Amino acid sequence: MKSKTAPNHQVRIYLSGPIETAKQVLREECLADPICVTVDPTHYIYTGGEETGYVIGLLNYPRFPTTLEKLMERAVALAGKLIDRTFQRSGLVVGPETTIWVYREEKNSSEA
Repeated sequence: MKSKTAPNHQVRIYLSGPIETAKQVLREECLADPICVTVDPTHYIYTGGEETGYVIGLLNYPRFPTTLEKLMERAVALAGKLIDRTFQRSGLVVGPETTIWVYREEKNSSEA
């Protein structure tokens, strides 16, 4: 039996919207550029409402090792792609040291 290690980097992406669409986007992403992710359904409750969504876990998988900076960059890009493909407005990328709010800029009604 052999083993391989990598520094422990964990990043989570928090999004609402259709989980099945998100899983398809993740499958495409994994084929295009190797990565291993988890997808867990969740339920958000916030001031004035609630909705269903999901949490994506990204790890520094020793089979595809990377740096924390690159894992965070990949997570932000992935969050943006998921926001677009699931027609959401925003999401969060949570790393070990920072939380990044990824959002779609709202147009003014005069710009529409």
